[in-house]
Amino acid sequence: MPPLLADLPLIASGKVRELYDLGDDTLLLVATDRISTYDAIHPTPVPGKGSVLTGLSVFWFGLTEGVVPNHFLSDAEGVPDEVKGRAVVVRKLKIVPIEAVVRGYITGSGWTDYQRTGKVSGIALPEGLQESQQLPEPIFTPSTKAELGDHDEAIDLEQAAEIVGDDDLLGRVKQLSLDLYAKAAEHARSRGLILADTKFEFGVDADGVLRVGDEVLTPDSSRYWPAEGYEPGHGQPSFDKQYVRDWATQSGWDKKPPAPAIPDDVVAGTAERYLDAYERITGEPLQAWLDRIGA
Repeated sequence: MPPLLADLPLIASGKVRELYDLGDDTLLLVATDRISTYDAIHPTPVPGKGSVLTGLSVFWFGLTEGVVPNHFLSDAEGVPDEVKGRAVVVRKLKIVPIEAVVRGYITGSGWTDYQRTGKVSGIALPEGLQESQQLPEPIFTPSTKAELGDHDEAIDLEQAAEIVGDDDLLGRVKQLSLDLYAKAAEHARSRGLILADTKFEFGVDADGVLRVGDEVLTPDSSRYWPAEGYEPGHGQPSFDKQYVRDWATQSGWDKKPPAPAIPDDVVAGTAERYLDAYERITGEPLQAWLDRIGA
């Protein structure tokens, strides 16, 4: 019998996920339906979001395990019934204290930095790039791991090395991040999507193996665009929470907690985009995965 969630020690609660200790070097990672923008949690959940994030991560862990080891162990065995379909059993990791960001296109905060300095995370880029343009090659642009309510800050490799404290470990995180992005971008393209950028978290397990953890390549951690209709020179329609971010930006909110409630139509549009991303990337309905694991 799987444990009851109420009987498990809660060891961390983030913007979207909650982490429970299962003992024996394993954890239960639960994705909620919460959504945040500008590092503040909105009081309005997005129905089904937790299942999309979990199911997509499970899919990507399976597709990329030959490229990079990961922390995933099970999406069924050992998962309490009340959170099955939005929780996974994972290995405990000692987390590398940076966000591993890879950009294949110039957009978002990277575009803002480029306009101001011609660089992103200290990396000089060609002159004359347009917004949303594909970069000559993907770049690794790490950021700090902010506390809840604070903002991640872009850093260069030298600053990342100081934070990590191990040049060899940082070098491996960089290379594995680029390898993961290449594999995922290739698959996304085959499904009619552009993976513009993404971020990963890495950690070292009890045996000293470097693994990717947390979630991977979901609409919360990645920027996906439809390949059809893509053209540089402006922002692109996306399958991530940019839809909510755009609403929040024009709502008059000052981007400081507490975050405002999200209107019903924006919630529905967001849920639809998350589901669409899942089905495009995996090639099957979300319910098919839920049925397989008995959720």
